[in-house]
Amino acid sequence: MEEIYVFGHKSPDTDTICSAIAYAKIKNLTPARLGEINEETKFVLEKFCVEVPRPIENVGGKKVVLVDHNEFQQSADGIEKAEILEVIDHHKIKFSCDKPVKFLTEPLGSTATLIAKYFESDIEEIKDTDEKKKIKGLLLSAILSDTVVFKSPTTTEEDKKIANDLAKAVGIDDIVKFGIDIKKAKGSIGGKPVESIIMADFKEFDFNGKKVGIGQTEIVDINEIYEIKDQISKFLENLKNKNYEMTVFVATDIIREGSELFFAGDKSKIEKAFNTKFEGNSVYISGLMSRKKQVVPNLQQVF
Repeated sequence: MEEIYVFGHKSPDTDTICSAIAYAKIKNLTPARLGEINEETKFVLEKFCVEVPRPIENVGGKKVVLVDHNEFQQSADGIEKAEILEVIDHHKIKFSCDKPVKFLTEPLGSTATLIAKYFESDIEEIKDTDEKKKIKGLLLSAILSDTVVFKSPTTTEEDKKIANDLAKAVGIDDIVKFGIDIKKAKGSIGGKPVESIIMADFKEFDFNGKKVGIGQTEIVDINEIYEIKDQISKFLENLKNKNYEMTVFVATDIIREGSELFFAGDKSKIEKAFNTKFEGNSVYISGLMSRKKQVVPNLQQVF
């Protein structure tokens, strides 16, 4: 029987990896990844004793299911020649295909919420209780990660309800503490190369024909970012000059609930997008937590 691969976007985060694994387990498909996992995701997989999905590079000619993305520029090489069977995503829709496909989407805080909501009966039908617990643990972790432990403006009441139900099922009493533990696993950037910090969760966007790259990291101490501020600015400028109209990096402090926003490109556009003045090429914006809801739409509008 021909394999069907389930995978998320490039520079995979916890929602991408856990959603791919969970859906693959539910439907007896093959989970895959398009890049290296980060420390946070590694922490989650080790917590629930789940193997890292195998990497996949070119998917031309293969049957695939896309999770946590639908834009081809964020997907695997050869995606234009793949047979896309399904898409499960919570981002804005920028998708086209030459034949009908199943497309499940809602404006929820994570793709994992969608899977937990719409495939609850499939999960409950799994007879192996240990396997069932692993799936629920992965989905819970992904929800907590993508909603930044319910602090992101993308969070809905449905995310909270489903996450709490999953927490009870896997025996986690303090859901907030567990979420913070997940975030702390990726929280320190001390000693890491600037390139790995910026590119670990970096996505490309097409805004009116202009290519814009936006990276984000979540930390628990914003001062770590200020110590390498000049290096970040230099890297973004060099990156922009190679291939982009603008590059942006969002360093989100999950404790203070705000972000230092760096950019390289047209200053007038970035100031208009966020209605603020930049001293140099970065500014701290209180309450800025979500790339999807607070960064991408603002930049898309000015472009």
